[in-house]
Order: sequence, then structure tokens, then C-alpha cells
Amino acid sequence: MTKSNNQELSQEQREELLKTLHDRFEKNRNRHEELEWSNVLVKLVANPEKLSSLYEMEKTEGEPDVVGYDRETDEYIFYDCSAESPKGRRSVCYDQEALESRKKHKPENSAINMATDMGIELLTEEQYRELQKLGNFDLKTSSWIQTPADIRERGGALFCDSRYGHVFVYHNGAESYYAARGFRGSLRV
Repeated sequence: MTKSNNQELSQEQREELLKTLHDRFEKNRNRHEELEWSNVLVKLVANPEKLSSLYEMEKTEGEPDVVGYDRETDEYIFYDCSAESPKGRRSVCYDQEALESRKKHKPENSAINMATDMGIELLTEEQYRELQKLGNFDLKTSSWIQTPADIRERGGALFCDSRYGHVFVYHNGAESYYAARGFRGSLRV
């Protein structure tokens, strides 16, 4: 995914972010029991554009953390791990087409536009279900997820939440937006 706002972090921002990520990594070992921070750090330092994306995830209150490692691609996988859908990414419709279709009361942005600007991707349904195995997320909010083309072509979009100990996948018009709905992202480093 190409990031459209390629912001370079200051040394202070970089150091603060790395400390925050390290502290979160250590505090939540259950998300990545067999992984070592030193290896993650090497990847982060070697990929400043990914660090910038993580900074955006953090700035919008996503609380990104490592949730896995892909041996085939040699990449660490980060998801937004905030308890609720990130506050800085709520009240958005699904994509640009949905945003343009609204004649009145348009939201400021869309989930897909924001994710692209940040250099991340919306979670898929499978990724969302994986996240829920690591803790309790979206007990009061919901999060847009990647929507199959055939659903989107018909005007719909998918979102998930967790209620009653289960993950629910729902549909809504892609142009809809709610104060309690945002999106969670993933990033490979």
C-alpha cells in the first residue's frame, strides 16, 4: 500500500514512538509470546516509512502492537489493539465513493481514504477474528473491515464488533457513519 502523506518523523517523535511500542510489546507478551523485541526493533529502524505509519496509528489512538510474524515474508504484523475502535478514526463512512454519494451531513473522511493516507490496510474479517483471540476489543464500538467487491458494488460495506462473547459481522450502507464506528488497521514491517 502506498502512503500518500509520507511524513518523516523527528528524532524525538521516533524515540518516543519506539519507547511506546516497546513498552506495549512488553506489557502484552500474550500477543507475541515467541517474538523478541530486538528483532522487531531492527525491522522498524530499517523501515522509516513503516515507522511513520505506526506513528499515525498511534496518533489516532489505535495502540498498534505486534500480533504475529510471517516467516515466509520475514515481516512482523501489527494491528491496532486499542480496546475500542480508535477514537481518531471514528465517524467515517467506508470509502471515497460512499463519501461522494452523501448529499447532506457528510462525514469528514472515509475509512479507506484514511487508511491509505496512513499507509495501512483495514483488517479483513479473518484478521479481526484473530485479533479477538488476543483480548476483548470493540465491546462498545464497531470497526469497518475490508469488504468483498460484490458487496461493495451493491452499495454495502461490512463491519464487526464483539458482543456476548462472540464476533459479529454486519452490513450497512457504505455511506453510513456513526460516532461509535471507526476502523482498525494492519501493517507489515
